[in-house]
Amino acid sequence: MSIWYNKKPFAEIDFVKTRSMMDHLGIEFLDRTENSLVARMPINEKTKQPFGIMHGGASAALAETVGSIAANMTLNTEEERAVGLELNISHLKMVKEGWVTATATPIKLGSTIQIWEIKVQNDEGKLVSHSKLTMMVLKNR
Repeated sequence: MSIWYNKKPFAEIDFVKTRSMMDHLGIEFLDRTENSLVARMPINEKTKQPFGIMHGGASAALAETVGSIAANMTLNTEEERAVGLELNISHLKMVKEGWVTATATPIKLGSTIQIWEIKVQNDEGKLVSHSKLTMMVLKNR
């Protein structure tokens, strides 16, 4: 059974198509399975640190973006929204070029708290970073 409330194509989802950090970093949404959301980000001058490898902050931004979008896609955003409470990330491997792909899967989908696991992999499918994102579900005012 699918976890998604919002099943529209990515291009039609308002909070996905708005200009934001996602746009600046080049984050693209690729796929949505019954219980995961997949996005990718290029490794380039916008996502590298001075030593020529992916910046840890860019990896964290990718993880929080895919987890946050996933959380909000499980909700009726006319009535409620999910906001980030905590991101825990472990950087495991350097990436110098290509793309990284993030997959967000839920650990817990509660009515007030959601917890997501986000795995970021390089072009060879090797784990680059591992994250846990905690989201709070709020009623819209």
